[in-house]
Amino acid sequence: MSTAVSSPVSPASRTPGVLLDVGTFVGRSLRHSARSVDATVVAVVLPVLILLVFVYVFGGAMDTGTEYLTYVVPGVIVLCAAHGSAQAAVGVNQDMTTGVIDRVRSLPVVGSAVLAGHVVAGVVRNLVSTAVVVAVALLLGFRPVATPLDWLAAAGLLALLMAGVSALAAAFGLLVTSAEAAGALSFVLLFLPYVSSGFVPPDTMPAVLRGFAEHQPVTPLIEAVRGLLLGTPVGAAPLLAVAWWGGLAALGVLACGLLFRRRAAR
Repeated sequence: MSTAVSSPVSPASRTPGVLLDVGTFVGRSLRHSARSVDATVVAVVLPVLILLVFVYVFGGAMDTGTEYLTYVVPGVIVLCAAHGSAQAAVGVNQDMTTGVIDRVRSLPVVGSAVLAGHVVAGVVRNLVSTAVVVAVALLLGFRPVATPLDWLAAAGLLALLMAGVSALAAAFGLLVTSAEAAGALSFVLLFLPYVSSGFVPPDTMPAVLRGFAEHQPVTPLIEAVRGLLLGTPVGAAPLLAVAWWGGLAALGVLACGLLFRRRAAR
């Protein structure tokens, strides 16, 4: 009488199941966003209002060597991408504190798919909101000279920013104990683009702020997007942007893994 021996399931054979799990939670997160009309409106309207304020209220006093609308749009695009992506912190924290993760662990589902769903959904949401900001800028008179390849490269850099911020936000959501504390991350990230080359050239700032503006992760991304859209030299900005945000995304993923195991073990 022969005995059937079951062979172990290889990681490769689980890949379709993992992708299906992630896709399920991406859809869940997007549906929650669609129901949260106020958060969606703020994510889109706030960057548009900032663009209008800087162009029509402060623009006349700004000397950037070019039309201010042309100068400021890349900074507002990056601001929109960073701010919206930080909302993943709130969603992850709510899942941890309301028992969603515990219920998921009782199912044949990869637990980390919940986190991946929030990160991927954050990228999707913010690509849409960023497209809205670009459309408004075009209506105001913004005239990029980018080729389709330049647009694709700029979109890739923005997607990397969104992935990095969303991963860090997810880790922050696991670290704190309340949704209110998790939401504070968006205000921190909202500050970074202001102290960069997004709204004024760094050489107009005091020495201490200029040093920070020139060596923080947002500035090379803004310079890369600005160069790609306006046809100006980009230098090493794209490589620096990829290094910064690729590294921060990897750090966020690593932190998510460690914090998720620690929180799930409680």
